[in-house]
Amino acid sequence: MANSFSGIAASNGIAIAKAYRLENPELNVEQKNITDAEAEVARFEKALGQSVSELEVIKERTAQQISEKEADIFGAHLLVLSDPELVGPIKERISSDKVNAEFALQETANMFIAMFESMDNEYMKERAADIRDVTKRVLAHLLGVSIQSPSMISEEVIIIAEDLTPSDTVQLNPEFVKGFITDIGGRTSHSAILARTLEIPAVVGAKTAMATVQNGTLVIVDGLDGNIIVDPDAATVSEYEEKQAAYDQQKAEWATLKNEATVTKDGHAVELGANIGTPKDIAGVLENGGEAVGLYRTEFLYMGRDQFPTEDEQTEAYAAVLKGMDGKPTVVRTLDIGGDKELSYLDLPKELNPFLGLRAIRLCLEMPDLFRTQLRALLRASVHGNLKIMFPMIATLDEFRKAKALLLEEKAKLQDEGVAVSDSIEVGIMVEIPSTAVMADIFAKEVDFFSIGTNDLIQYTMAADRMNESVSYLYQPFNPAILRMVKMVIDASHKEGKWTGMCGEMAGDEVAIPILLGLGLDEFSMSASSILKARAQLKKLSKAEMESQVDHILSLSTSDEVEEFVRTKFVNA
Repeated sequence: MANSFSGIAASNGIAIAKAYRLENPELNVEQKNITDAEAEVARFEKALGQSVSELEVIKERTAQQISEKEADIFGAHLLVLSDPELVGPIKERISSDKVNAEFALQETANMFIAMFESMDNEYMKERAADIRDVTKRVLAHLLGVSIQSPSMISEEVIIIAEDLTPSDTVQLNPEFVKGFITDIGGRTSHSAILARTLEIPAVVGAKTAMATVQNGTLVIVDGLDGNIIVDPDAATVSEYEEKQAAYDQQKAEWATLKNEATVTKDGHAVELGANIGTPKDIAGVLENGGEAVGLYRTEFLYMGRDQFPTEDEQTEAYAAVLKGMDGKPTVVRTLDIGGDKELSYLDLPKELNPFLGLRAIRLCLEMPDLFRTQLRALLRASVHGNLKIMFPMIATLDEFRKAKALLLEEKAKLQDEGVAVSDSIEVGIMVEIPSTAVMADIFAKEVDFFSIGTNDLIQYTMAADRMNESVSYLYQPFNPAILRMVKMVIDASHKEGKWTGMCGEMAGDEVAIPILLGLGLDEFSMSASSILKARAQLKKLSKAEMESQVDHILSLSTSDEVEEFVRTKFVNA
């Protein structure tokens, strides 16, 4: 019997496939006394062998689909499982104390983890993370519980999950993962943004998917309208196949604009860039006619692994992006960790309000060695293209000055070492905190550019967590307060002869685009899959006409009034 419900349309397209539930299992361990120690050791060895086999497959797939370097993570895990210093004591505990393998494994692993984490040596702390990961896998086998890995999916599916972490989403292979549905999240959650980058149809904030959709059930995900149909009949499948075909035809029409410049109908040129997370995303930028990378989220280099990337690893990744863009502008955001983006191997204190806490530039200034490594890597890679460096979460001019001073110190050191560094690197900031927008005229005298991060600017201005369903009505990109702030930033930059881009999701929104054109935005950066649609829309708009509407739009009282006016007059006209 078909069942339908809806959520937030997070990534365009339609997918029809079987459901694959992605669940985090409970691994509860109880101490039990045993009589046959030999049989219990054999049970432990079997679970060990199963874990080794799984990790070897994951390692091979990771090497093929991502890189050899990423696969090294699983090589380290395999070494842990063959280490007699760990395996020996577990077997000894089973035999001498006559306890079950699960309890012996957990107790022994916890002892090693605590010991390694207490050491002052970074390498030893990394080993603790390895032990935690691999023992969880062995424990799952002992308990008869399945641990799922998105990278292991080898058939066409639609993932059903409560939520997807950024590292989960990075593992998704679009060849097999045709779409996903999550119970929580919004259009600006990181899983939604990555879905658009990977061009996987997605619906988020569906609330009841995990409660109602069973493994193997046929599911339709409509990422255009946010609809979900569970166990559809043949007629419904046919209807959505036609809708997908119509969308594919529309995309084909947009594709004819791939090699055209982005010029309005009255001859004004703007730049359309893409937001990316990994060097692999460059192919999608170029295929979609991207004129720049407006945001390279470097934190994904740090995720899905068990230790910080080295300076050489980072240099290689940044150089790959710069070379791939072949001289086109490439804005690289320095490490933006914190809030909802955590690193398992970076032990940060728990905060009541992590979005308002030690994150992004605050974390980097607190941990200058970590920051300097990234800055050196960026500087070394700069000779390979048109690099622009952007600092996130800047709240005060002093923060920008400190960050830039560290950059200039590392540049001087590299030059003293005889390392070539570009002399034309622009240094800018993300404007995502209201205090910075209000002080944009002062910042504009010292920065080379602004990039407005609307996802955070909106939540901070409206004092509403964008991931909180209860206050999602306050995520209002068209609220006149937000638009007035955007205007302040653009006007301040232009007064000083600087440029302003926007790398928040608002930049690719069909209602926002006419407004931003009128406000004078220079660069629109969005998910690569949105570029051609935006180019088609901009070609039909007149900048002069939109400029003439700005005063009226900013005089409106509510977000709904703004959206209704722009949609009626410039989107659906």
